[in-house]
Amino acid sequence: MTGRPAPSVLPPSLRGWLGLIATLAALVVVVLGGLYAGDSEPGTVDTRILAAVGEPGPPWRDVALATDFLGEPTGAAALVVAAAAGCLLLRRPRAAVLVVAGTGLAVGTTKLLKPLVGRTIHDGHLSYPSGHTAFLTALALVVVLVGTGRRPGLGRTAGTSLVLAAAAVAGAAMGWAQVALDAHYPTDVLGGWCTALAVVPATAWLVDRTAGRLVDAGRHEPR
Repeated sequence: MTGRPAPSVLPPSLRGWLGLIATLAALVVVVLGGLYAGDSEPGTVDTRILAAVGEPGPPWRDVALATDFLGEPTGAAALVVAAAAGCLLLRRPRAAVLVVAGTGLAVGTTKLLKPLVGRTIHDGHLSYPSGHTAFLTALALVVVLVGTGRRPGLGRTAGTSLVLAAAAVAGAAMGWAQVALDAHYPTDVLGGWCTALAVVPATAWLVDRTAGRLVDAGRHEPR
């Protein structure tokens, strides 16, 4: 007896819209990277945003530090393990793979882009795009995609809005922390956010496609 196929981690109803969003996000990452390549100072937009954000005092600095910790290796690893374990408990191994692959590829992409762009902050530290922002945005995207996949009747518009809202909240929270702590320029944060928007839908599509091929191969394997 053949069981039901595992649900896709990229819901079919959202593929078109998220594919378009991923393409536009990748374009933003490239354009910003070109604009700020080799820079070591904030741009005009950065300066205005930095002036508006200001330097946080207590208790907001503590909030910023706590948020920043979520993007550090220890905090990020704990979040990934918890999210992947939750997926496995829900019997969603494909989703667990996306948790690890989606966040890992998003952060890995920022690490590849940083030396290519060469933008620096504070004593030559590579800054574009923000890996912290990419990580938390990617994690939020993965979690909401998995949740949306469990609600097939949600609809394309509502599902896409929910995914983008989660990305916006996570990106804004980590982005604010990075800017407030003077760890990144605001445009670094935007680049990290767009990196996650570009990478996660593509990774989800790849996970679904690979899993589907493995299932098909198992069905046709001689017994």
